[in-house]
Amino acid sequence: MGRYFYGLPSQVFLCYLSNMKKFIFFFITISYLNSVAQRPFLAGRTTGPLTFIKYGLGDDRLGGAKMGFLDSNIVMKVVDSVKDDYKVQLSTYHSAWLPKTDFKKDSSLAPRPYYLTGSWKVFGDEKYDYVTVSLDERLPYRSIQEINPSRIVVDLFGVTSNTNWITQLSTAKEIKNAYYEQTEDDLFRVVIELRHSQHWGYFIYYDSTELVIRIKRQPRKLTPQNLLVAIDPGHGGSNTGASGLVSGVIEKDYTLKIAKQVEKYLNSQKVRTFMTRAKDTDLTMIDRTLMLRQIDPDILISIHLNSAESDTVKGVSTYYRYIGFRSLSQAILKRMFELKLREWGNVGAFNFSLNGPTEYPNCLLEIAFLTNREDEKKILDPKFQKLVAQKIYLGISDWLKSLQ
Repeated sequence: MGRYFYGLPSQVFLCYLSNMKKFIFFFITISYLNSVAQRPFLAGRTTGPLTFIKYGLGDDRLGGAKMGFLDSNIVMKVVDSVKDDYKVQLSTYHSAWLPKTDFKKDSSLAPRPYYLTGSWKVFGDEKYDYVTVSLDERLPYRSIQEINPSRIVVDLFGVTSNTNWITQLSTAKEIKNAYYEQTEDDLFRVVIELRHSQHWGYFIYYDSTELVIRIKRQPRKLTPQNLLVAIDPGHGGSNTGASGLVSGVIEKDYTLKIAKQVEKYLNSQKVRTFMTRAKDTDLTMIDRTLMLRQIDPDILISIHLNSAESDTVKGVSTYYRYIGFRSLSQAILKRMFELKLREWGNVGAFNFSLNGPTEYPNCLLEIAFLTNREDEKKILDPKFQKLVAQKIYLGISDWLKSLQ
Protein backbone atom coordinates (compact mmCIF):
# COMPACT_ATOMS: atom_id res chain seq x y z
CA MET A 1 0.00 0.00 0.00
CA GLY A 2 1.41 3.42 -0.99
CA ARG A 3 2.24 6.09 1.56
CA TYR A 4 0.11 9.23 2.01
CA PHE A 5 1.07 12.74 3.16
CA TYR A 6 -1.68 15.12 4.26
CA GLY A 7 -4.22 12.91 2.49
CA LEU A 8 -2.28 12.89 -0.81
CA PRO A 9 -0.43 9.95 -2.41
CA SER A 10 3.32 10.28 -1.85
CA GLN A 11 4.19 10.83 -5.55
CA VAL A 12 1.58 13.58 -5.89
CA PHE A 13 2.77 15.23 -2.70
CA LEU A 14 6.44 15.18 -3.80
CA CYS A 15 5.52 16.68 -7.17
CA TYR A 16 3.55 19.38 -5.33
CA LEU A 17 6.54 20.05 -3.05
CA SER A 18 8.94 20.30 -6.01
CA ASN A 19 6.69 22.82 -7.77
CA MET A 20 6.41 24.84 -4.58
CA LYS A 21 10.23 25.03 -4.34
CA LYS A 22 10.43 26.27 -7.92
CA PHE A 23 7.75 28.86 -7.24
CA ILE A 24 9.52 30.08 -4.10
CA PHE A 25 12.85 30.35 -5.95
CA PHE A 26 11.17 32.25 -8.79
CA PHE A 27 9.46 34.57 -6.32
CA ILE A 28 12.72 35.28 -4.45
CA THR A 29 14.55 35.96 -7.74
CA ILE A 30 11.89 38.39 -8.96
CA SER A 31 11.84 40.10 -5.58
CA TYR A 32 15.62 40.49 -5.66
CA LEU A 33 15.62 41.90 -9.18
CA ASN A 34 12.90 44.37 -8.25
CA SER A 35 14.82 45.42 -5.15
CA VAL A 36 17.97 46.01 -7.23
CA ALA A 37 16.04 48.01 -9.81
CA GLN A 38 14.28 50.12 -7.17
CA ARG A 39 17.24 50.55 -4.80
CA PRO A 40 18.13 54.21 -4.23
CA PHE A 41 21.49 55.10 -5.72
CA LEU A 42 24.01 57.87 -6.25
CA ALA A 43 25.20 58.40 -9.81
CA GLY A 44 28.69 59.57 -10.71
CA ARG A 45 31.95 58.79 -12.46
CA THR A 46 35.37 57.44 -11.62
CA THR A 47 38.24 59.88 -11.21
CA GLY A 48 42.00 59.59 -11.44
CA PRO A 49 44.29 57.61 -13.74
CA LEU A 50 44.48 54.43 -11.61
CA THR A 51 41.00 53.85 -10.24
CA PHE A 52 40.43 50.29 -9.06
CA ILE A 53 37.47 48.25 -7.89
CA LYS A 54 37.59 45.51 -5.25
CA TYR A 55 35.67 42.27 -4.90
CA GLY A 56 34.82 42.87 -1.25
CA LEU A 57 35.70 44.65 1.98
CA GLY A 58 38.50 42.29 2.99
CA ASP A 59 41.76 43.99 3.84
CA ASP A 60 45.40 43.25 4.71
CA ARG A 61 48.76 44.99 4.31
CA LEU A 62 48.36 44.86 0.51
CA GLY A 63 44.81 46.18 0.54
CA GLY A 64 41.62 44.41 -0.53
CA ALA A 65 41.57 41.93 -3.42
CA LYS A 66 41.30 44.02 -6.58
CA MET A 67 39.04 43.19 -9.49
CA GLY A 68 41.17 45.43 -11.67
CA PHE A 69 42.09 48.96 -12.70
CA LEU A 70 39.67 51.21 -14.59
CA ASP A 71 39.92 54.23 -16.85
CA SER A 72 38.60 57.61 -15.67
CA ASN A 73 35.07 59.01 -16.22
CA ILE A 74 33.37 55.62 -16.07
CA VAL A 75 29.71 55.66 -15.03
CA MET A 76 29.16 54.23 -11.55
CA LYS A 77 25.96 53.53 -9.62
CA VAL A 78 26.57 53.75 -5.86
CA VAL A 79 24.11 51.74 -3.74
CA ASP A 80 25.85 51.60 -0.35
CA SER A 81 28.63 53.16 1.70
CA VAL A 82 31.05 51.64 4.24
CA LYS A 83 33.91 53.68 5.75
CA ASP A 84 36.27 54.56 2.85
CA ASP A 85 34.46 52.63 0.11
CA TYR A 86 31.28 52.83 -1.93
CA LYS A 87 29.42 49.72 -3.03
CA VAL A 88 28.72 50.05 -6.75
CA GLN A 89 26.18 48.03 -8.71
CA LEU A 90 27.94 46.88 -11.88
CA SER A 91 25.09 44.80 -13.30
CA THR A 92 22.09 42.90 -11.99
CA TYR A 93 24.11 40.14 -10.35
CA HIS A 94 27.48 41.87 -9.90
CA SER A 95 28.72 44.52 -7.52
CA ALA A 96 32.10 45.80 -6.35
CA TRP A 97 33.69 48.26 -3.95
CA LEU A 98 35.16 51.56 -5.11
CA PRO A 99 37.36 53.89 -3.00
CA LYS A 100 35.40 57.05 -2.24
CA THR A 101 38.38 59.14 -3.31
CA ASP A 102 37.99 57.72 -6.83
CA PHE A 103 34.35 58.76 -7.26
CA LYS A 104 32.76 62.09 -8.19
CA LYS A 105 29.02 62.65 -8.04
CA ASP A 106 27.35 63.73 -11.28
CA SER A 107 23.76 64.89 -10.80
CA SER A 108 23.25 65.13 -14.56
CA LEU A 109 23.66 61.36 -14.95
CA ALA A 110 20.63 59.10 -15.24
CA PRO A 111 21.99 55.55 -15.54
CA ARG A 112 19.94 53.28 -17.79
CA PRO A 113 18.84 49.71 -16.99
CA TYR A 114 21.28 48.56 -19.68
CA TYR A 115 23.50 49.92 -22.46
CA LEU A 116 24.05 48.63 -25.99
CA THR A 117 27.14 47.67 -27.94
CA GLY A 118 27.66 48.63 -31.54
CA SER A 119 30.09 47.55 -34.25
CA TRP A 120 33.63 46.29 -33.58
CA LYS A 121 36.92 46.68 -35.35
CA VAL A 122 40.01 44.43 -35.10
CA PHE A 123 43.21 45.83 -36.62
CA GLY A 124 46.87 46.61 -36.03
CA ASP A 125 49.45 49.31 -36.46
CA GLU A 126 53.26 49.09 -36.53
CA LYS A 127 53.47 47.99 -32.88
CA TYR A 128 50.13 46.80 -31.43
CA ASP A 129 46.91 45.01 -32.27
CA TYR A 130 43.59 46.57 -31.26
CA VAL A 131 40.01 45.56 -30.59
CA THR A 132 37.57 48.46 -30.44
CA VAL A 133 33.95 48.13 -29.29
CA SER A 134 31.53 51.03 -29.67
CA LEU A 135 29.31 51.65 -26.64
CA ASP A 136 26.66 54.13 -25.52
CA GLU A 137 28.70 55.15 -22.49
CA ARG A 138 31.94 54.55 -20.56
CA LEU A 139 31.10 51.49 -18.50
CA PRO A 140 32.98 49.35 -15.94
CA TYR A 141 34.89 46.25 -17.00
CA ARG A 142 37.22 43.54 -15.76
CA SER A 143 39.74 41.40 -17.61
CA ILE A 144 40.97 37.83 -17.22
CA GLN A 145 44.02 36.12 -18.71
CA GLU A 146 43.60 32.51 -19.79
CA ILE A 147 46.24 30.01 -20.90
CA ASN A 148 46.19 26.77 -22.91
CA PRO A 149 44.86 28.27 -25.14
CA SER A 150 45.94 31.86 -24.51
CA ARG A 151 43.01 34.25 -24.45
CA ILE A 152 42.09 37.67 -23.08
CA VAL A 153 38.57 37.84 -21.69
CA VAL A 154 36.98 41.22 -20.95
CA ASP A 155 33.62 41.46 -19.18
CA LEU A 156 31.58 44.63 -19.76
CA PHE A 157 29.04 45.27 -17.02
CA GLY A 158 25.56 46.60 -17.66
CA VAL A 159 25.90 45.91 -21.39
CA THR A 160 23.66 44.07 -23.86
CA SER A 161 24.69 43.18 -27.38
CA ASN A 162 23.59 45.11 -30.42
CA THR A 163 26.74 44.10 -32.31
CA ASN A 164 25.81 42.92 -35.78
CA TRP A 165 29.27 42.90 -37.35
CA ILE A 166 32.95 42.71 -36.40
CA THR A 167 35.33 44.11 -39.02
CA GLN A 168 38.68 42.29 -38.92
CA LEU A 169 41.69 43.55 -40.86
CA SER A 170 44.82 41.66 -41.87
CA THR A 171 46.95 44.28 -40.11
CA ALA A 172 46.19 42.46 -36.83
CA LYS A 173 49.15 40.10 -36.22
CA GLU A 174 48.71 38.75 -32.67
CA ILE A 175 44.92 38.39 -32.57
CA LYS A 176 43.79 35.03 -33.89
CA ASN A 177 40.04 35.41 -33.28
CA ALA A 178 37.77 37.95 -31.61
CA TYR A 179 34.14 37.31 -30.69
CA TYR A 180 31.62 37.84 -27.91
CA GLU A 181 29.26 36.00 -25.60
CA GLN A 182 26.19 37.44 -23.87
CA THR A 183 26.71 35.51 -20.63
CA GLU A 184 23.93 37.35 -18.78
CA ASP A 185 21.25 39.80 -19.85
CA ASP A 186 23.48 42.73 -18.88
CA LEU A 187 26.95 41.14 -18.92
CA PHE A 188 28.73 41.24 -22.27
CA ARG A 189 31.93 39.19 -22.68
CA VAL A 190 34.66 40.01 -25.21
CA VAL A 191 36.88 37.02 -26.06
CA ILE A 192 40.22 37.51 -27.82
CA GLU A 193 42.24 34.46 -28.86
CA LEU A 194 45.99 35.01 -29.24
CA ARG A 195 48.36 33.40 -31.73
CA HIS A 196 51.15 32.82 -29.21
CA SER A 197 51.07 30.94 -25.93
CA GLN A 198 52.73 33.76 -23.99
CA HIS A 199 50.78 36.84 -22.93
CA TRP A 200 52.88 39.93 -23.69
CA GLY A 201 50.46 42.41 -22.20
CA TYR A 202 47.40 44.49 -22.99
CA PHE A 203 45.98 47.85 -21.98
CA ILE A 204 42.26 48.65 -21.71
CA TYR A 205 41.03 52.23 -21.99
CA TYR A 206 38.30 54.40 -23.50
CA ASP A 207 38.52 56.69 -26.52
CA SER A 208 35.42 58.81 -25.90
CA THR A 209 32.81 56.04 -25.38
CA GLU A 210 34.63 53.46 -27.50
CA LEU A 211 36.31 50.69 -25.52
CA VAL A 212 39.85 49.99 -26.75
CA ILE A 213 41.83 46.84 -25.94
CA ARG A 214 45.42 47.38 -27.04
CA ILE A 215 47.41 44.14 -27.31
CA LYS A 216 51.17 43.89 -27.40
CA ARG A 217 52.69 41.53 -29.94
CA GLN A 218 55.34 38.95 -29.24
CA PRO A 219 58.81 40.29 -30.19
CA ARG A 220 60.12 38.97 -33.48
CA LYS A 221 63.38 37.83 -31.86
CA LEU A 222 63.05 36.11 -28.51
CA THR A 223 66.35 37.21 -27.02
CA PRO A 224 67.05 39.48 -24.02
CA GLN A 225 68.84 41.87 -26.39
CA ASN A 226 65.54 42.50 -28.16
CA LEU A 227 63.73 43.53 -24.97
CA LEU A 228 63.42 46.67 -22.88
CA VAL A 229 63.68 45.45 -19.27
CA ALA A 230 62.37 47.72 -16.51
CA ILE A 231 64.05 47.29 -13.12
CA ASP A 232 62.30 48.52 -9.99
CA PRO A 233 64.38 48.90 -6.79
CA GLY A 234 61.78 48.46 -4.06
CA HIS A 235 60.96 51.21 -1.54
CA GLY A 236 62.97 54.46 -1.38
CA GLY A 237 62.91 57.79 0.43
CA SER A 238 60.65 57.73 3.49
CA ASN A 239 59.52 54.20 2.57
CA THR A 240 62.50 52.37 4.07
CA GLY A 241 61.22 48.80 3.99
CA ALA A 242 62.64 46.07 6.23
CA SER A 243 65.84 46.26 8.27
CA GLY A 244 68.66 43.76 8.82
CA LEU A 245 68.57 41.50 11.86
CA VAL A 246 72.26 41.92 12.81
CA SER A 247 73.55 44.76 10.62
CA GLY A 248 70.49 47.01 10.81
CA VAL A 249 70.85 47.89 7.12
CA ILE A 250 67.73 49.24 5.43
CA GLU A 251 65.97 47.41 2.61
CA LYS A 252 65.65 50.48 0.36
CA ASP A 253 69.44 50.87 0.23
CA TYR A 254 70.15 47.27 -0.73
CA THR A 255 67.37 46.92 -3.28
CA LEU A 256 69.00 49.90 -5.02
CA LYS A 257 72.48 48.36 -4.77
CA ILE A 258 71.28 45.07 -6.25
CA ALA A 259 69.15 46.79 -8.91
CA LYS A 260 72.21 48.74 -10.07
CA GLN A 261 74.10 45.46 -10.38
CA VAL A 262 71.23 44.05 -12.44
CA GLU A 263 71.25 47.13 -14.66
CA LYS A 264 75.05 46.92 -15.08
CA TYR A 265 75.03 43.24 -15.95
CA LEU A 266 72.13 43.48 -18.39
CA ASN A 267 73.79 46.44 -20.12
CA SER A 268 77.00 44.42 -20.41
CA GLN A 269 74.95 41.81 -22.28
CA LYS A 270 73.59 44.52 -24.64
CA VAL A 271 70.14 44.51 -23.00
CA ARG A 272 68.26 47.81 -22.84
CA THR A 273 67.11 48.74 -19.34
CA PHE A 274 65.08 51.33 -17.47
CA MET A 275 65.31 52.01 -13.72
CA THR A 276 62.27 53.35 -11.88
CA ARG A 277 64.69 55.03 -9.47
CA ALA A 278 68.46 55.47 -9.57
CA LYS A 279 68.83 57.12 -6.16
CA ASP A 280 67.19 57.27 -2.74
CA THR A 281 63.97 59.12 -3.51
CA ASP A 282 60.30 59.01 -2.56
CA LEU A 283 58.33 57.30 -5.28
CA THR A 284 54.77 56.08 -4.75
CA MET A 285 53.34 52.99 -6.40
CA ILE A 286 51.11 55.26 -8.49
CA ASP A 287 54.20 57.22 -9.59
CA ARG A 288 55.95 54.02 -10.62
CA THR A 289 52.93 52.57 -12.41
CA LEU A 290 52.27 55.71 -14.45
CA MET A 291 55.98 56.07 -15.23
CA LEU A 292 56.11 52.50 -16.50
CA ARG A 293 52.97 53.05 -18.55
CA GLN A 294 54.80 55.83 -20.39
CA ILE A 295 58.02 53.82 -20.82
CA ASP A 296 56.11 50.72 -22.00
CA PRO A 297 58.75 48.07 -21.14
CA ASP A 298 58.63 44.53 -22.46
CA ILE A 299 59.01 43.10 -18.94
CA LEU A 300 59.36 44.39 -15.38
CA ILE A 301 61.45 42.96 -12.54
CA SER A 302 60.72 44.48 -9.12
CA ILE A 303 63.46 43.79 -6.56
CA HIS A 304 62.74 43.47 -2.84
CA LEU A 305 64.18 41.89 0.32
CA ASN A 306 61.89 39.91 2.58
CA SER A 307 61.30 39.96 6.34
CA ALA A 308 59.52 37.86 8.93
CA GLU A 309 58.79 37.94 12.66
CA SER A 310 60.82 34.75 13.16
CA ASP A 311 64.56 34.80 12.42
CA THR A 312 64.39 31.16 11.28
CA VAL A 313 62.40 32.03 8.17
CA LYS A 314 64.58 32.31 5.07
CA GLY A 315 64.57 31.76 1.32
CA VAL A 316 63.84 33.22 -2.09
CA SER A 317 60.44 33.74 -3.71
CA THR A 318 58.88 35.23 -6.82
CA TYR A 319 55.39 36.69 -7.23
CA TYR A 320 52.91 37.24 -10.03
CA ARG A 321 49.26 38.20 -10.19
CA TYR A 322 48.05 37.10 -13.63
CA ILE A 323 48.40 33.52 -14.81
CA GLY A 324 49.68 34.63 -18.22
CA PHE A 325 52.76 36.14 -16.56
CA ARG A 326 53.58 33.23 -14.25
CA SER A 327 56.16 31.56 -16.48
CA LEU A 328 58.55 34.53 -16.19
CA SER A 329 58.47 34.37 -12.39
CA GLN A 330 59.03 30.62 -12.46
CA ALA A 331 62.09 30.89 -14.71
CA ILE A 332 63.74 33.51 -12.52
CA LEU A 333 63.00 31.57 -9.34
CA LYS A 334 64.55 28.42 -10.78
CA ARG A 335 67.81 30.25 -11.52
CA MET A 336 67.85 31.83 -8.05
CA PHE A 337 67.94 28.35 -6.50
CA GLU A 338 71.48 28.06 -7.89
CA LEU A 339 72.54 30.57 -5.21
CA LYS A 340 71.79 27.92 -2.56
CA LEU A 341 68.79 29.80 -1.25
CA ARG A 342 65.93 27.90 0.33
CA GLU A 343 62.69 27.86 -1.64
CA TRP A 344 60.04 30.14 -0.16
CA GLY A 345 57.78 29.69 -3.17
CA ASN A 346 56.24 30.97 -6.36
CA VAL A 347 53.25 33.03 -5.22
CA GLY A 348 50.29 33.72 -7.51
CA ALA A 349 47.31 36.11 -7.43
CA PHE A 350 49.57 38.46 -5.46
CA ASN A 351 48.04 41.85 -4.73
CA PHE A 352 51.28 43.85 -4.93
CA SER A 353 50.79 47.12 -6.83
CA LEU A 354 53.46 46.48 -9.48
CA ASN A 355 52.02 43.02 -10.19
CA GLY A 356 48.76 44.82 -11.02
CA PRO A 357 49.42 46.25 -14.51
CA THR A 358 48.39 44.04 -17.42
CA GLU A 359 50.52 45.95 -19.93
CA TYR A 360 53.68 43.80 -19.65
CA PRO A 361 54.84 40.54 -18.01
CA ASN A 362 56.07 41.38 -14.53
CA CYS A 363 57.77 39.59 -11.65
CA LEU A 364 58.34 40.59 -8.05
CA LEU A 365 61.55 39.01 -6.72
CA GLU A 366 62.02 38.74 -2.94
CA ILE A 367 65.70 37.77 -2.98
CA ALA A 368 66.13 36.65 0.63
CA PHE A 369 65.19 37.54 4.23
CA LEU A 370 66.94 40.43 5.94
CA THR A 371 65.60 39.04 9.21
CA ASN A 372 67.53 35.76 8.86
CA ARG A 373 71.24 35.70 9.77
CA GLU A 374 72.29 33.41 6.92
CA ASP A 375 70.27 35.27 4.27
CA GLU A 376 71.33 38.66 5.61
CA LYS A 377 75.01 37.74 5.30
CA LYS A 378 74.49 36.86 1.64
CA ILE A 379 72.57 40.08 0.93
CA LEU A 380 75.45 42.18 2.30
CA ASP A 381 78.04 40.41 0.13
CA PRO A 382 78.85 42.35 -3.10
CA LYS A 383 79.75 39.08 -4.83
CA PHE A 384 76.30 37.69 -4.04
CA GLN A 385 74.69 40.86 -5.40
CA LYS A 386 76.52 40.38 -8.71
CA LEU A 387 75.45 36.73 -8.85
CA VAL A 388 71.82 37.77 -8.34
CA ALA A 389 72.14 40.01 -11.40
CA GLN A 390 73.51 37.13 -13.47
CA LYS A 391 70.75 34.76 -12.34
CA ILE A 392 68.05 37.27 -13.26
CA TYR A 393 69.56 37.58 -16.74
CA LEU A 394 69.77 33.81 -17.13
CA GLY A 395 66.19 33.43 -15.89
CA ILE A 396 64.96 35.87 -18.54
CA SER A 397 66.99 34.01 -21.17
CA ASP A 398 65.56 30.64 -20.09
CA TRP A 399 62.04 32.03 -20.22
CA LEU A 400 62.51 33.33 -23.75
CA LYS A 401 64.04 30.05 -24.94
CA SER A 402 61.01 28.16 -23.58
CA LEU A 403 58.77 30.22 -25.88
CA GLN A 404 60.60 29.30 -29.09
